[in-house]
Amino acid sequence: MEKRYSQMTTQELHQEVATLKEKARKAEQLGIVNEYAVLERKITMAKSYMLNPAEYKPGETYEIEGDPGVYFKIDYMNGIFAWGNRVNGENSGKEEEALPISMLMIKE
Repeated sequence: MEKRYSQMTTQELHQEVATLKEKARKAEQLGIVNEYAVLERKITMAKSYMLNPAEYKPGETYEIEGDPGVYFKIDYMNGIFAWGNRVNGENSGKEEEALPISMLMIKE
């Protein structure tokens, strides 16, 4: 039985991400779009478990990775998910949504 990402060590998560990236590369080469999309989501989730949710603060705004110029304002945190609303972009402020924290870029 496979372990859940929440039960994996950081080393196991790094290995999982590497494995998923290889599978995603192969799916992309073969043109299997659905499988590629699922693998990309799994990578995003695995990466979230390698981050510290305490570094993401409610009330703060973060740029969404892969969506330049679109930001996400966090209302509250629930595990590795930030709940809030998009700022700028098409879905700006429309409805509350949850994003895995690996999709939010921390300003350096």
